[in-house]
Amino acid sequence: MSADVRALRERAARAPRPYDAERAASAMQDMEASLASIGDEVTRRRMEGLLADAETRRLLDGIFGNSPFLTRILRVHPDWLPRLVDEPPVATLDALIARTLAAAASPTQADLMRELRLAKSEAAILIALADITSAWNLEEVTAALTTFADAAVQAAVEWLLKDAARRGQVLRAVDETTQAGSGLAILGMGKYGSRELNYSSDIDIVVFYEPGQLPLKDGVEEGPFYVRLTQALVKTLQERTEHGYVFRTDLRLRPDPGGTPVAVSLPAAEHYYESRGQNWERAAFIKARAVAGDPQAGALFLKMLTPYIWRKNLDFAAIDDIHSMKRQIHAVGGHGTIAVAGHNVKLGRGGIREIEFFVQTQQLIAGGRDRDLRGQQTCSMLDELARKNWIAPEAADELKTAYRFLRTLEHRLQMIADEQTHTLPATDEGLDHVACFLGFDSRAEFAEVLVGHLRCVQGHYAKLFETAPPLAEESGSLVFTGTEDDPETLETLRNIGFTQVSEMSATIRAWHTGRFAATRSPRSRELLTALMPALLRALSRTSQPDTAFNRFDQFLTKLPAGVQLFSMLYSNPSLLDLIADICGTAPRLANYLAQNSAVLESVVDPNFFKMRPDRETLRKSLAQTLEHARDYQDVLDFTRVWAREHRFRLGVRVLAGNADAEEAGPSYAAIAGELVAALAPIAEEKVAERAGHVPGGSFAVVSMGKLGSEEMSAASDLDLIMLYDVADAEMTSDGARPMFASQYYARVCQQLISALTAPTSEGKLYEVDMRLRPSGNSGPVATHIQSFVEYQKSEAWTWEHMALTRARVLAGPDALKLRVEAAIRETLLRPRDPGKTAFDVADMRARIEHEYPSKNLWELKYVRGGLVDIEFICQFLQLAHAHKHPDILKTHTRAALQAIGAAGVVSSADADVLLSAVDLTLNLTQAIRICVEGVFKPEEATPGLKALLARTGNAPDFSALEAQLRESQAEVYDAFERIIGSVASS
Repeated sequence: MSADVRALRERAARAPRPYDAERAASAMQDMEASLASIGDEVTRRRMEGLLADAETRRLLDGIFGNSPFLTRILRVHPDWLPRLVDEPPVATLDALIARTLAAAASPTQADLMRELRLAKSEAAILIALADITSAWNLEEVTAALTTFADAAVQAAVEWLLKDAARRGQVLRAVDETTQAGSGLAILGMGKYGSRELNYSSDIDIVVFYEPGQLPLKDGVEEGPFYVRLTQALVKTLQERTEHGYVFRTDLRLRPDPGGTPVAVSLPAAEHYYESRGQNWERAAFIKARAVAGDPQAGALFLKMLTPYIWRKNLDFAAIDDIHSMKRQIHAVGGHGTIAVAGHNVKLGRGGIREIEFFVQTQQLIAGGRDRDLRGQQTCSMLDELARKNWIAPEAADELKTAYRFLRTLEHRLQMIADEQTHTLPATDEGLDHVACFLGFDSRAEFAEVLVGHLRCVQGHYAKLFETAPPLAEESGSLVFTGTEDDPETLETLRNIGFTQVSEMSATIRAWHTGRFAATRSPRSRELLTALMPALLRALSRTSQPDTAFNRFDQFLTKLPAGVQLFSMLYSNPSLLDLIADICGTAPRLANYLAQNSAVLESVVDPNFFKMRPDRETLRKSLAQTLEHARDYQDVLDFTRVWAREHRFRLGVRVLAGNADAEEAGPSYAAIAGELVAALAPIAEEKVAERAGHVPGGSFAVVSMGKLGSEEMSAASDLDLIMLYDVADAEMTSDGARPMFASQYYARVCQQLISALTAPTSEGKLYEVDMRLRPSGNSGPVATHIQSFVEYQKSEAWTWEHMALTRARVLAGPDALKLRVEAAIRETLLRPRDPGKTAFDVADMRARIEHEYPSKNLWELKYVRGGLVDIEFICQFLQLAHAHKHPDILKTHTRAALQAIGAAGVVSSADADVLLSAVDLTLNLTQAIRICVEGVFKPEEATPGLKALLARTGNAPDFSALEAQLRESQAEVYDAFERIIGSVASS
């Protein structure tokens, strides 16, 4: 402390004048009135003398007229005044520290808390008086604040450890003075660690423990014990009582604060910093200091961290990451203005943080090779950087002067109301108050000096980063380091379109902890940092930026790895727009993408948005993929990877408007069809490994439903039936475990279904539905071709023939495929009674309506006038008229309706209504199945999804689309009643 040990009242001439003279006079009157309540006569007489003393009154006026907070302390404790102003401040502080440490002997925690809070109030008034009278310089003020904090923390920890021993949780006493042997390492971080606390500062601590050091009672687990002790420490220091509080305590500088307990074992901490520690954490540990607990444990841990903090060699990526800790594009570019009103003197341009960062970045880069640059305090390190020729001596002097001025200003701001604030008032009156408290004669004089310092700091900071990569968003800063939100970053996020900016900032900081697989490696975090501005800009351009960001967060946290993807995005910025579009519009596709990020590689292909691959191309591609399969498991995995990529390609094309239902449906069906055709012989070979083959036997796979009609969407399952042919029904296979032909082909069918549906590490392909086979669920899974023919002739229901209009043979030998196709065509060309057929179709529609009743126009399949009605009209007309117009037997609904209209089976008006309706319904279905699970709900949809659907339906906006859809469904329902209902009832 200062060699000048005169009493504070003798330095009253240096105290500021009162800003509010009336408030000062009123407080002085209250102080005089309080004399009668002082019981000790000696103290009362001394108080009377002090209040009559001109120097003391001047000193008190400076307090009462500027700081409501300090005024409250003296009003509550007027009897403290004599020892505060009569004794040299160093002596008073020493005595106060001794009393604070002695509080560890308090009988109860409540007593401890009271003593510490009273000591804090006295320290606050003592240090403020020493500061405003210039009895102490800045370094002495911050040292006094830190020394008191050390005493308070040590007393609290000592009391808690002794209490644990008293309650029998700890089986041996811990050294009451040094806390040696406790295994507890409490480190002060930030300004607390460097002994540079500000006046109303939080204290940043991290709590570690060495396992096995403290003998605990049986049943008391180490981790929970130290967590409870830490929570009790925070309560002791932070909880507000009638006597106030001691220190707000921040534990967020521990490893990954969102994913770890408040007390972390030393081995776990060591592993974290070795594998996942970030550069900003290295900067934070420059200032780390053991403040309480077991001194040996603290010293060992800090020694262990030395290689982590002070790297002898840094690669360019690490230096870039250090630069990115505080990206200040305004400073780098030299533009932007510095304001006074509302300026944040800590985080704003030219502020305290920039001076600290100016020092710490150079320490991180050079301190690994030069131990002299490993100091904790800002001003001494500026001197050292100048001495080592890292900066000019003039720069060191200017930055030190600015730092001391800004820190003193920070203290005055906080003394007013004991608020942890760094922001200047936004009003002239508020600025007048601050200027007065700081000793200036006018606001203008104060502003001139302040702006000079801020510009000086900004200039030096800009030179330091003039070669740094431009990693900031063009409209402002993007800073996601440390544990607190950066105000300029929040403003930048608001300016580019986000609203939940504080939550976003916390989420992005969590990404950089390495808590998730995608950001576990340092390289992935460095790449993500570089991508951040472009990523956030892409997300901000979506129709609902906050939703897009949240979905991207879900995408990122599900990724199995990040380096490859981030590298690809860095090299192909357009992919960011694609991912943002998916996250903003298509949650289903976003979830799929999160689980299958490798499919993005296909988007880089320059041919991605060109014409879809034809069947022959798909067949060759799948065959080439399966050439590399070493076993059956490889076959299952490779087919899933292949399908995943091609379905994703198609989904993105639909999302981007490059593929409508007329292209997407057949494309999805082609992918599924090639998979079935490729897996069918493999399934037989799998069965043949034990059962052999059926001599002369063969089988065919027939697709039904959406696969058969080539109207599949992203969510479609596969409707399949299997038909087989053998010369003798009693024939058996020729393997080691022979089977009858019926059993054999049933087993092949089951093997094929398993190959399509079984989940592997690469997911599964499809759900498979076999209910459209002859006799439905009660029939065999594989049917002899002759049984199939006879069943269709004599037993099949009308609805089964309706389903048969969409049948398409996918796999099998040519001869059997021709027989199956001929049997299907023969069945469909059979003349029928139109009235009975119409009655059966209407009855089937009524049954469906009873089972799936809906008036929701977005229940596109089952609502009246929806897809079922369109398909039933088409299928009825095919069954009723194909014997006269065989060309109408098309499996695709749209193609069939076109043929029906061309044949004159229905009026051109009805044909136009049905064609328009099927286009609208299938196009909307394709988009919805890509974007959401289940039925689309407009009230839950994002504006982006609504806009996509409007675009898909060729409507000007979503409300117009709903009106168009409602009208279309009404017209289809009317057509159903005319074409089927009237015939059925006649």
